[in-house]
Amino acid sequence: MPRISDAAILGYGCYVPRYRIKGYEMAKLWGKSTSELPVKEKAVAGFDEDTVTMSIEAARHAINRAGVDPSKISAVHVGTESKPYAVKPSGTIVAEVLGLSRKTTSADFEFACKAGTEAVQMVTALVEAGRIEYGLAIGADTAQGRPGDALEFTAASGAAAFVIGKNSRDCIAKFEYATSYVSDTPDFWRRSYERYPMHGSRFTGEPAYFHHTISAVSTIMGENGFSVNDIDYFVFHQPNVKFPLAVAKVLSIPLEKVKPAIVADQIGNTYAACSMIGLVKVLDRAEPGQRILFTSYGSGAGSDSFLLVTCEGLERRRNLAPTFDEMVSRRKEIDYSTYLKFREKIRV
Repeated sequence: MPRISDAAILGYGCYVPRYRIKGYEMAKLWGKSTSELPVKEKAVAGFDEDTVTMSIEAARHAINRAGVDPSKISAVHVGTESKPYAVKPSGTIVAEVLGLSRKTTSADFEFACKAGTEAVQMVTALVEAGRIEYGLAIGADTAQGRPGDALEFTAASGAAAFVIGKNSRDCIAKFEYATSYVSDTPDFWRRSYERYPMHGSRFTGEPAYFHHTISAVSTIMGENGFSVNDIDYFVFHQPNVKFPLAVAKVLSIPLEKVKPAIVADQIGNTYAACSMIGLVKVLDRAEPGQRILFTSYGSGAGSDSFLLVTCEGLERRRNLAPTFDEMVSRRKEIDYSTYLKFREKIRV
């Protein structure tokens, strides 16, 4: 597996909508048990928010941390499965609002919940190849589930963004290795013109999430000679709280290396942004010289996995934009009827 020789995170940021709906608020309406809810509550985009607006907010924080002139950013790649336009790019709107150069490559990526890490793969490669100086990789979603469906309890809203450029002593974290693992596993899908996704429940766990996540993690560690002891933090995709902890048990990873990245219990499953927001939370607390293994999962199915090492610039740049905890502290609870209105599940 080739080593990533010259690409690093220079800035990072996330955006979490202030609105929250409690799991029991949905459970009591649909007659579900409240004893084992998959998440406590989830973040809900307001009526004036979408994937683009959240991408802009997360990217603005990432640029502030990077200290980069926006006009020098030459790539904007957005990963999402809930873009506001069926035929119109999201990245061009982000670039326009942020004042990026018109000489910019832009693309929207789709691969369920790993669409954001696909953007990371692409921007990292462009930087390493010398095609661009700086690029933005964004994961954002306003995920939805059919009313009363199991997905509705976790499908949430949020965004994360990373400014990626060349390695330097003052960068936040440098990339070491990356790998991907994919298969045709029908655990989750949505055909054209369907409002809500479908899921094959029996495929969700073992053949889908667990197989791909564990395979990607085992590959990137095994082929490069790393053990669990060499990694300080593990970041996994979080469709719920239990799944990443179950992966840790299978791979004999101490829970203290996994729990700092858990965000699903606070904001739900933000789909393409989920593992990326988990990485944001880890960067908010990590120290220079620590190694992070960051792995996404997307239904359909596949995983991207990255090894990063934090650098000296992390501590200085961390306070230049809001942390994950500061974002989460901005909260306002809403009831189910308001949630339906915000997410346009009631159409007038």
